[in-house]
Amino acid sequence: MCRADDLPALHTFVNGLGQDLGAVVAGLSLRYSSGAVEGHNNKIKMLKRQIFGRANLDLLRKRILLTARGRS
Repeated sequence: MCRADDLPALHTFVNGLGQDLGAVVAGLSLRYSSGAVEGHNNKIKMLKRQIFGRANLDLLRKRILLTARGRS
């Protein structure tokens, strides 16, 4: 059905899903998830963006550790 549409971006998306079908099925059917890890990664990236150009690595480390404990 999607391949009949005239949307190249949709074709690219469908082809990508087809190439990695095993991972897609596993991601949708297994009870395991990397969501918590991805959440921590996003939080650290946000902290890095906030501190960029303002502080050194020591302060970034302290902010990450405080955030991991739920205090920020």
